[in-house]
Amino acid sequence: MPHIHPKTTPIYQTSVFTFDDLNALEQYFEQPGQSYMYTRYSNPNSDELAEQVNKLEGGAGAVVTSSGMSAILAAVLGLCKAGDHVLCAEEIYGGSSALLTKELTRIGIEVTLVPTADIYTLQPYVQPNTRLLLLETMSNPLLQVFDIAQLAQQTQQHQIKLVVDNTFATPIITKPLSLGADMVIHSVTKYLSGHSDVTAGVVICEQQEDLQRVKQVMMVYGLNLSPFESWLAARGLKTLRLRMREHSSNALAVAQFLQSHPKVEKVWYPGLQEHPQYELAKKQGRGMSGGMLSFRIQDDKEAVNRFMQALQHIPFAPSLAGVATSISYPLGTSHRSLSPEQQQRMSITAGVIRLSVGIEEPEELIADIDQALTQV
Repeated sequence: MPHIHPKTTPIYQTSVFTFDDLNALEQYFEQPGQSYMYTRYSNPNSDELAEQVNKLEGGAGAVVTSSGMSAILAAVLGLCKAGDHVLCAEEIYGGSSALLTKELTRIGIEVTLVPTADIYTLQPYVQPNTRLLLLETMSNPLLQVFDIAQLAQQTQQHQIKLVVDNTFATPIITKPLSLGADMVIHSVTKYLSGHSDVTAGVVICEQQEDLQRVKQVMMVYGLNLSPFESWLAARGLKTLRLRMREHSSNALAVAQFLQSHPKVEKVWYPGLQEHPQYELAKKQGRGMSGGMLSFRIQDDKEAVNRFMQALQHIPFAPSLAGVATSISYPLGTSHRSLSPEQQQRMSITAGVIRLSVGIEEPEELIADIDQALTQV
């Protein structure tokens, strides 16, 4: 049989790999990474995805996981044990907040949510057992942009790790490790894969020691990603740069339209000059602001419902970052688990709609949104 050189990596859809004899088994343990044994530990497809994402983020290595949530879990458990303390930005994806405050507290990890106004003055929040600060490059859902370099100085001063969820920005827009972060996490489900057909996560580490701990957590807790999902995500990743340009360009056009519409009360998008972190977003984002935006119409659920029902081409889908545009309702989905007080404090009110802008023709998107707003 001739030697085959496939341009695309085949799918290694196997749960286990075979060995010739005991010598080969010993070699597996003595020379890690030279061969494979069990897909929960590693697989050529998950390794390829990890290597490609790590190359984009510029880390010491990456570990892929079964979802964005399991990536956050692997990162936190890689750095913390029972009795440790974690800081988390209050304005963050509701699932991240729920994982920390409702689940990890049950196994002895203490959590403090830091209000946005205090994020650059961590001193009052840091305790002797504080291990890390977790936040997002651009917050979900109101697109607060955080100064990663400034926060890295703070965390280094307090000798704690800075863990950044870079899902909204992607490494095409911002590379947190180059700005001083210690770990980066992504829901690969979103932009990295990009086609709404994969559920996956990844953790990228700046230091080998952290990488080995996160790998261990992934293996022992069984947080691994399947070969097929890995293959699909690696396939999607190949067009990330092209997609992010289109997402960003379209989102800016839609945000500018919404800003000028009489029925829209507020628009949150870092690419608008009125955004409070516009200059930071421009500098940290290489001139792109991503495909996510939020806007508020009147604070009335029925008005939101009428708007959603009137949309002809944009579906209501409680996720984000696919090539097709979709809308979501933070109060009823991503931030449902927060208390009414937290929701109010974060300005997530009944009229707030999150828009994940895809790569369609922007004129078509604007026309659909325009006609739907007549129902408000």
